[in-house]
Amino acid sequence: MNIDSTTILNLVLLLITDNEEPMIAGGTISEIAFNKYKRWQWWFLVGLSITFLIVGQSAAVILGRFYYDQGGNSKWMATLVQTAAFPILYIPLFAIPSASEPSASEPSTSVLPSIKILALVYFVLGILIAADNMMYSTGLLYLSASTYSLICASQLAFNAVFSYFINSQKFTALIINSTVVLTLSSSLLAVNEAFDEPSGVSKRKYTIGFLCTLGASAVYSLLLSLMQLSFEKVLKKETFSVVLEMQIYTSLVATCASTIGLFAGGEWRSLHGELVGFQKGGIAYIMTLVWTAVAWQVCSVGVVGLIFLVSSLYSNVISTVSLAVTPIASVIVFHDKMNGVKIISMLLALWGFASYIYQNYLDDSKARRAQAAASKSQNDSSC
Repeated sequence: MNIDSTTILNLVLLLITDNEEPMIAGGTISEIAFNKYKRWQWWFLVGLSITFLIVGQSAAVILGRFYYDQGGNSKWMATLVQTAAFPILYIPLFAIPSASEPSASEPSTSVLPSIKILALVYFVLGILIAADNMMYSTGLLYLSASTYSLICASQLAFNAVFSYFINSQKFTALIINSTVVLTLSSSLLAVNEAFDEPSGVSKRKYTIGFLCTLGASAVYSLLLSLMQLSFEKVLKKETFSVVLEMQIYTSLVATCASTIGLFAGGEWRSLHGELVGFQKGGIAYIMTLVWTAVAWQVCSVGVVGLIFLVSSLYSNVISTVSLAVTPIASVIVFHDKMNGVKIISMLLALWGFASYIYQNYLDDSKARRAQAAASKSQNDSSC
């Protein structure tokens, strides 16, 4: 996809009071989300999306590592389960009422995209998601957990660059502080263990894993920025159901691509052997794949929801927080040791997260006051 052809985000919000734009999380707030939801509703959806992202990603990463540790070896299967559970999202999609049509007295100012444009957007994003998932699966197979986490921490830096150029992201001192602290937190956690090659992995495979994980981090960050651009420039809908639609249709494309890869690469022939040879048994093998798929969908809804409600950079910040939360789950599930370095990493993650939330609160309060002042001024002039 040519980013220049889509044009850098130029959606201009309605001028309020002294020509200040409503801001949130250091960047221009989504006019759709800002105008659609009341303050408590917006914060509730943001909190819900954060919970989905952190819980879903932590569970998915742990189950993915469990799959490899217990005898799983199919990169395409590990890629497929990251999107294959998308049909479960039809349940909340049908439960959420559709956006109401604008009345004749209040005509819609936005032009809905054609089916061809929507199909193109979902197809391009879906292919990128499949490629990104494949690179992450390869990296997780060939790298130690510490090296993998260190490289994944780079996604926040990549996203800061993409958000600046594609989404016109604006940075404040609190946002910069949060970005740096969260990156240091994940890096500290990663170098806690020996930075060397895993046993049984050749130099060539180690290099492939390193490059794949680095590339996946860059592509993931690009994906988040392109999703935000799609919400604001193409989809332009006013309900949270657009979040589910984005996740469903991009996952459909990614699942089809992963399935083709599974059969074209011949890995499907080894799946029966994995099932039989799985150390915890065949039922555990199936349940691991099923719940990994469900966890990734929960995580993805949180990711896309935060993009819709706030920004792609904010979504990536919360994703980076999850890198520091995952070790706690590892202590509970795998009985890993919680040492001083991990505790410091957790405290840094909380510091960075608190900085971003506080900036979020300041910008939201400023935008709401400006909107209230504009409404009052309009009412006074009409009288």
